[in-house]
Amino acid sequence: MLYFIHRVDKPGVHELRMATRPAHMEFAEGLGDTLYFAGPTMNDDGEMNGSVWIIEASDRAEAEAITANDPYEKVDLFETKVIRRFVRTAGTA
Repeated sequence: MLYFIHRVDKPGVHELRMATRPAHMEFAEGLGDTLYFAGPTMNDDGEMNGSVWIIEASDRAEAEAITANDPYEKVDLFETKVIRRFVRTAGTA
């Protein structure tokens, strides 16, 4: 099953995000085919302020476990996290 994950940064954590980014990217790249796509959300000034992922997981608990191991979550970067089942119905692959 696919899961949509949207995580929003806490205010004032841009420096923490940037310091943790190399470990976060290594983690994300290590997910292989589990991670369909991912990228940061941006504020109007062009600074990263959150993350969007689409991942493959057997259930919500597995999706939660995958994201919980992200270095960004280990440094308590996010103010909110939404995990929802996702069905792709359009777009290019």
